[in-house]
Amino acid sequence: MENLFKFGFVRAAVVSPALRVADVEFNTRAMLDALARAADAGCALVLFPELGVTGYTCGDLFYQSLLLQAARDALQTLAQATQNIPLAVVVDLPLLQDGKIYNCAALLCKGEILGITPKSYLPTTQEYYEERWFTSGRLAQFNEIEVGGRRVPFGIDLLFRAQNVAGCVIGIEICEDLWAINSPSSDKALGGATILFNPSASDDTLGKSGYRTDLVAHQSGRCLAAYLYAGASANESTTDVVFAGHSLIAENGIVLARTERFRFETQMAIADIDVERLTNERTKNTSFSAQTPYKTYRTVEFELPTPRETNAFHLLRPLSRTPFVPSDPALRALHCREIFSLQSIGLAKRLKHIGIKNVTLGVSGGLDSTLALLVTIKAFDILGLDRQGIVAISMPGFGTTARTKSNAEQLATQLGITFRTIPITDAVRQHFRDIGHDENLHDVVYENAQARERTQILMDIANEVNGLVVGTGDLSELALGWATYNGDQMSMYHVNAGVPKTLVRYLVEWAAESEFSGKVAHTLHDIVATPITPELLPLDAEGNSQQSTEAAIGPYVLQDFFLYYMVRHQFAPRKIFFLAEQAFVNEYDAPTILKWLKVFYKRFFSQQFKRSAMPDGPKVGSVALSPRGDWRMPSDASAALWVEQVEELRAKLESNKIAT
Repeated sequence: MENLFKFGFVRAAVVSPALRVADVEFNTRAMLDALARAADAGCALVLFPELGVTGYTCGDLFYQSLLLQAARDALQTLAQATQNIPLAVVVDLPLLQDGKIYNCAALLCKGEILGITPKSYLPTTQEYYEERWFTSGRLAQFNEIEVGGRRVPFGIDLLFRAQNVAGCVIGIEICEDLWAINSPSSDKALGGATILFNPSASDDTLGKSGYRTDLVAHQSGRCLAAYLYAGASANESTTDVVFAGHSLIAENGIVLARTERFRFETQMAIADIDVERLTNERTKNTSFSAQTPYKTYRTVEFELPTPRETNAFHLLRPLSRTPFVPSDPALRALHCREIFSLQSIGLAKRLKHIGIKNVTLGVSGGLDSTLALLVTIKAFDILGLDRQGIVAISMPGFGTTARTKSNAEQLATQLGITFRTIPITDAVRQHFRDIGHDENLHDVVYENAQARERTQILMDIANEVNGLVVGTGDLSELALGWATYNGDQMSMYHVNAGVPKTLVRYLVEWAAESEFSGKVAHTLHDIVATPITPELLPLDAEGNSQQSTEAAIGPYVLQDFFLYYMVRHQFAPRKIFFLAEQAFVNEYDAPTILKWLKVFYKRFFSQQFKRSAMPDGPKVGSVALSPRGDWRMPSDASAALWVEQVEELRAKLESNKIAT
């Protein structure tokens, strides 16, 4: 599990334990049993519910000195247990000090009570009447409290920093604190807390669990933090209300794990929190960096125990092979609809602004040009323009297959647009003669001459019809530089600029099922099933393409994975490789992943000059490479640092292989 720390992950558990109201001994045993389970699962952090030592629903029993002393003794027992159980634990209990009772959360680690945070906001409305027993931590006139003969930091101004895990800072608030307009967790996040704890005892009523889930998720997103929420279990008193044991772990707006509700036995939810991801997100978020906390916080330094070696390399968090593409079909359809609308309205606005009614675009029968054509159709329909103003041009060359050529022709006819076929082979051959290039030499000159000839045709016909050239290349091609400079890299509006290759296929598929029907849908499905190839090299004897894009630059599912985690989350090659091994287990082995990861970095850095000169185009997702928007990078930056780390990983892999 030490490796998880190295990659910025911290495994955490939220627990709604079995409980007996006012039975401190039973509750302590239940917590100790839960701690043992959490430790066996490789957790480093554990959170229990509000007043979990005594039970939240003790009522006037909180005035009983016997109960208060038992709770204080239990705190020491639980702290001592962490001497042998490698966990940092937050437990909540009532503490009597100077004649006042405080509702307190204590952080325990390595046999010590590191600090105690009292509750700030005490609800006293409807079913809640906490001010009857407790005093707000905002009114405390002391900053230390004695427990077991030791002075322990006390106050609402405490943060806890793990010295051995970069960026891991814990802030604690209690139940109602989260519901406050200015919740303590917001300020603690500004003070540096990346993991927020909330021991809670929120009862359940109709619809409340959904609201609570949204609240926790939204607070984690607003704070750019992880938020751990442990709710009181169904074992609390049901004299007037019912509790459900609703516990959650959220990270930057996404719920990672949750417990099953309405159970009497101990419930536990576990997830791996990516602290590095949170830190990186804050680093580039100017709204976050522009704010300062209202309070000055005292920071308690501690060492987070190294968890037991259980499931050390199996991440307990959602990790998609296709981070740009939702796995849930319903959510994916919603994403496709939204992206298609963004692309279409972007192009429509450009056409409306210029005041033109014609466009040209190349159609190859491949995925990218098909998506660009469908977007253009939608834009024309939005503006009420005649589809005949869309001049789609098929420009067959040396590597064009009958399948793609036929699909391009059929689609254009079915959509009711203007279609032209202009073969480029004679023009390219003349160009080869002009520059003295041997046609039998199938090098970069051979391929790029075809791309530039096609772009020249598109530009010239656009001038002829007083139109605009719609670009067809996608985000993945921009990232890898898989485009000919001043060829297919260039257009007058680049509608696919923000769409990665792994999503293009789903967008076309979605359009076939949601935007079109009949023969159009049939043709679109066949285009989706067509292998990805630039069709620039001559065909074989059977008329099949001998060229595969993914054989040259790597599987797009890998390259898009690398792109997402490099650009969106700023992860180093070491962590991206670790994540890829997790995501593609049994699909790609480690040497294959490293091979294409090296290709990714070398191409991404060397091809920046193409992105620096890219045309306008709409941003549709969280990753974009426009130099006017998300991505600013010198065209002559060196990839050495990144490639060197990939080589170190490869050498280590080889060394381990030899040793084995």
